Amino acid sequence: MATTRTAHTVWEGELLKGSGTVTFDSSGIGEQPVSWPSRAEQANGKTSPEELIAAAHSSCFSMALSHGLTGAGTPPTRLETKADVTFQPGEGITGIHLTVRGEVPGLDADGFAAAAENAKKNCPVSQALAGTTITLTAELA
Repeated sequence: MATTRTAHTVWEGELLKGSGTVTFDSSGIGEQPVSWPSRAEQANGKTSPEELIAAAHSSCFSMALSHGLTGAGTPPTRLETKADVTFQPGEGITGIHLTVRGEVPGLDADGFAAAAENAKKNCPVSQALAGTTITLTAELA
């Protein structure tokens, strides 16, 4: 069964001086302010499309890696994934780097790296972002 998740943004004003609010409708977790300076310069307590992509990618990748490891008979105890999404004004998103550190009893570093590469390739968010260069660092704790 397919699911659809929804968020919406209300933007007021021009790009450089305006601002907006993104609301997480499906989860009801609230609203977050957005602005061009918070995207292209310092966050200053506001989110950005790139931070939202980083959140989506790190959580999707972690789920995919957990599923793959469990299916291979080596379920993880803990996975900690960071996604760094780089935005260059005038160019767009220029790359994403995933860093994962895992606790996986019974698995060596090579096996973990291979599972992480597979998760990077097959997680739905990675697939949706296939036009972007995605790199990975994977290590066992």
